[in-house]
Amino acid sequence: MAANRTFSIIKPDATRRNLTGAVTKMLEEAGLRVVASKRIQMSREQAEEFYGVHRERPFFNDLVTFMISGPVVVQVLEGENAVQRNRDIMGATNPANAEPGTIRKELAESIEANSVHGSDSDENAATEIAFFFKPEEIVG
Repeated sequence: MAANRTFSIIKPDATRRNLTGAVTKMLEEAGLRVVASKRIQMSREQAEEFYGVHRERPFFNDLVTFMISGPVVVQVLEGENAVQRNRDIMGATNPANAEPGTIRKELAESIEANSVHGSDSDENAATEIAFFFKPEEIVG
């Protein structure tokens, strides 16, 4: 299988606890390579647009507020079956249900503050990557 790309966010709960390196290490040890990365402070407008698919859900405002509560690290990851590999190493959304050794089991604080976001399909990965990165920012 050829290498492909996925998108990841290290969320405010993890950056606040200085876990950027720990999360990135787990991603790299899972066979993913970081080909673009930047630390940003999302604006409310960016967060609302990025999470727009959830706009009608009851947790939308809390999600947006959380995602703008501190800096995040947005990353483009590359590897074989990158989307699934990233989802596997992230673990279940609820850390209580995540497998040992996954990012969420080892590092997340709660179902809301679960340390990472990852694309759920190749199509969404392409959209999410383009939302935060220009093509020339992706090197690798």
